Amino acid sequence: MKLLIIGGTGKTGRKLIEQGLSQGHEITAVVRKPGKLKIDDPNLRIVKGDVLKLESIESYFNGQDAVLSALGHKRFFIKTTILSRGTENIINAMRNNRVNRFICITSLGINDSRFKLGLYYTLFTIPVILFFYFLDKSKQEQLIMESNLDWTIVRPGQLTNRKKRTTYNHGLKVGHYILTKMISRASVAHFMLKNLQTSAYLRKAVGITN
Repeated sequence: MKLLIIGGTGKTGRKLIEQGLSQGHEITAVVRKPGKLKIDDPNLRIVKGDVLKLESIESYFNGQDAVLSALGHKRFFIKTTILSRGTENIINAMRNNRVNRFICITSLGINDSRFKLGLYYTLFTIPVILFFYFLDKSKQEQLIMESNLDWTIVRPGQLTNRKKRTTYNHGLKVGHYILTKMISRASVAHFMLKNLQTSAYLRKAVGITN
């Protein structure tokens, strides 16, 4: 498949690119700073674009079979709309180029999965550190759900750098009110790519943990 990946310089995005290439996909990685992505492969095209500027990314969507987003940032303590505005531009670029399949990472603890990241996140991390970040993620999810795309929202537990597992918990009721469940970035990437081949979670928000 021809895949466009957003957020390829992040830790999860890199796993998406590496695993996608190993599966034989043709990948276009849209990144703000191409020099940060040190992956050399004939099936990888690295292009410069800013998701906050539709005109800088729109042309790259032409001819793609699917879009996978691992969009993120580290501006945790200030109010931002990077995720929601960036996702709105991705959705518009997909519509304009007639690309329908969209798989996007958000997180457990958002919208109808609220409190599912365990007590530590519910009582401290989200309200103290990630309040604005999760508020924007909530808006991001809403935009995706209101689109007419063939979307899947992937809500991981706490992300780790552990090795990829091909068996993990996933479903509409995954998570825990008390314990913080974890999942490796490599496993999340595996799950996202796997969902390109199935409609099991089409237009659904699915949780994933170990």
